[in-house]
Amino acid sequence: MPPPATPPPFTLDVGTGLSLALAFSFMPAAQLLASYTLPKSISKKYYWIFIWCAYDFLTHSIIEGSYLYHCFFSYETINITSDHPHPASLGRKGPYFLGYADRNYGSYYSTGPMARLWQEYAKADSRWGGADLTVISLELLTVFLAGPAAAYICYLIAKLSNTKDLTRRAQLDARMWFVAVVLSTGELYGGFMTFAPEWLSANASLAADDPVYLWLYLVFFNTLWVFIPAWIVYEGYYQVSSAFVRGTSTQHLKKVA
Repeated sequence: MPPPATPPPFTLDVGTGLSLALAFSFMPAAQLLASYTLPKSISKKYYWIFIWCAYDFLTHSIIEGSYLYHCFFSYETINITSDHPHPASLGRKGPYFLGYADRNYGSYYSTGPMARLWQEYAKADSRWGGADLTVISLELLTVFLAGPAAAYICYLIAKLSNTKDLTRRAQLDARMWFVAVVLSTGELYGGFMTFAPEWLSANASLAADDPVYLWLYLVFFNTLWVFIPAWIVYEGYYQVSSAFVRGTSTQHLKKVA
């Protein structure tokens, strides 16, 4: 299916409903995982970080992993001498994704169920239906680094919450906050690099006229990866600064003694 010239108005058909249901199903799945993994005595802060990271991992590995799959393996072969919206048809020398001048890659060129999800999201941001080089570069980091890091944070929180030894708990806690701050910083940077090219090109790929595409697809789904990572960075700063204060106080007491 080639990319549409202009996105159709939002329609809640079966494919759209299933795509949205999958996207929203990961949060209750994360809560279910937390209920089986974490003790009831765990603090609310660690509980919500666990749920967010579980949701983060599921989204990156399943949904965004499928985006990469279709970018690398779903394509159509084109005639570069025809009037076709591929750069090759305009006589350009590239760059071409994977070096193929006669192929268009992306979910637009597949009929798979996960391709249908990305075709739906591409109605709001057309870059996600094809093989945008900036988006692919970011998603390689997201799928193969950010996703596993989120899963590792969940593991550390589960381990921490079920460990009685105070020294071991402190080690796990420090490791968890370090990884969480690194992950959250990467999420914020990735979000900026995803949308900054659009801001600098008058939102050429975004469909902001339809309120559903604007407020649900673009704003809601993407600001989740702004506000929550920003909160984790803030909490991480508080944890680090508190540890330094405690360490400084301990050293001062030792010197006085």
